Amino acid sequence: METRVDEIAERIYRLSTFLPAVGPKGFTFNQFLVDADEPLLFHCGQRALYPAVSTAAARVMDLRRLRWILDAAPSATVAHGAIGCAIWLNDQSPRPPRALANDEVLDLGGRRGRRLDTPHVPHCWDAGLLYEETTGTLFTSDLFTHVGDPAAVTGGDIMGPATAAEKHFGFTGVTPATGATIRRLAGLAPRTLAVMHGSSFSGAAAPVLESLAGFYDDLLQKGAAPARG
Repeated sequence: METRVDEIAERIYRLSTFLPAVGPKGFTFNQFLVDADEPLLFHCGQRALYPAVSTAAARVMDLRRLRWILDAAPSATVAHGAIGCAIWLNDQSPRPPRALANDEVLDLGGRRGRRLDTPHVPHCWDAGLLYEETTGTLFTSDLFTHVGDPAAVTGGDIMGPATAAEKHFGFTGVTPATGATIRRLAGLAPRTLAVMHGSSFSGAAAPVLESLAGFYDDLLQKGAAPARG
């Protein structure tokens, strides 16, 4: 198992592990490392990925520098939204986590990470995203998920592959708030979308987010989740 490293925005690194046996065409599991005075790792990945992900991250920086998220680092603090801390992380984390309020900004020193509460988008009550304000990078979690092992970053179409994956897996519980939540993200006018499964996107991302919001609005109007299989 190998985790590849690509810089998708200035000092923001995609740590991508491709698992060919997952899904119809294989699946990438992407974590994102923000290099700052207080470095941050957005998502750690599954336990089985830890050796490959930590080895890849160590090619970028000394893991002892990690300040946020990766609780395997000696001085790191796990951070999550208040609901996530309340319903599971306070119980699961080996050290007390930092509960972030909606729109709270972590000043990382040279980078600023804004917590965005997005309940049930893409999943679960405690869902939330991170927006790095300095580079205009939105860490999208499972939004725009697509299969295969595509390029690390693209300026081309990610909507087609993303909607195909949604139709295949049906992983989003669509509610009346889904489209509005994604349009709120579009209002940030991000320049990079750091996608957890598939290619990241570089360019004017607001129209792409608006398109995704419209896709979920259409699903809601049809009154049914997409068929699986």
